[in-house]
Amino acid sequence: MTPPHDCRSRDALELARPRDLLAQREEPPAVAQSSFADPNDPSHKGTGASSPARDFATAPGSRVELGVPSLTWGPGQARRVRRISEHIPLSGRRILDVGCGVGQYVRHLRELPATVYGVDLDPARVAEGTQQVPGLLVASAQALPFRDGSFDVVLLNEVIEHVQDERQALREAARVVPVGGHVVIFAPNRAFPFETHGIYWRGRYRFGNYPLVNYLPRVLRDRLVPHARAYTAGDLNRLLRGLPLRTVMRGAVYPGFDGIRARQERLGRLLQITLHAAERTPLRVFGLSHFRILEKPPDERTRELPK
Repeated sequence: MTPPHDCRSRDALELARPRDLLAQREEPPAVAQSSFADPNDPSHKGTGASSPARDFATAPGSRVELGVPSLTWGPGQARRVRRISEHIPLSGRRILDVGCGVGQYVRHLRELPATVYGVDLDPARVAEGTQQVPGLLVASAQALPFRDGSFDVVLLNEVIEHVQDERQALREAARVVPVGGHVVIFAPNRAFPFETHGIYWRGRYRFGNYPLVNYLPRVLRDRLVPHARAYTAGDLNRLLRGLPLRTVMRGAVYPGFDGIRARQERLGRLLQITLHAAERTPLRVFGLSHFRILEKPPDERTRELPK
């Protein structure tokens, strides 16, 4: 396999690519075209296949298709780490953050402490991140450059909605954890009243949170948001069916509301108290994102929790 793009010093490279983790693997076959790719984008016409380097679903004329990973750190991001820690141990574990951006989660997970590495498809973000956070690689979620069983936990934080082949990304996550290892998923909830990825309208991308878009019939919703999927609980169940992973925890998270609280302290605090508590009630069905923890079972059967 062609080595991932390098943007690091020699010392950082030694941390990012220890000999016991990096796999010597053949280049994987081309990835099938996503149904979420924009049909007017000429790069998706012709063969119906895509290189692994084009890992994320595309939208014409912008880089929004890569998603926007956490470029800063705040209470909302720290809260997600705490939510994970309520269900599985993170301290002392080997953790891979897929879609790491500039490495904010990598940096803060190491403080637990833990041994943490990150991969992202965007060379510019990895180059920026490695100036402060060694241990980042440019690589595809669909072709992770690590040996089988290299990590105890793989984090897919708002990532699978952007990859062309979600099942392949999940297969890779399952491959690089051992039996008993965990894959953690946060993914957009179609029942959340706002679409947070922006929309395309009359050929232009329009940034913002748009109400009720996710409640439209799927064909209309996907025309407005061709660059990111949103999932029902049933969608995730079908996506995971037959994979060597079983669900051991399913829940949801509401937004952190950090920005609102910074502007309007009382309103932001009220939203946090009310809706964060709702995550532990049936109202979690309307949360911002699905939150699932998956485990690789000894027999690799996909026995689910009771519905």
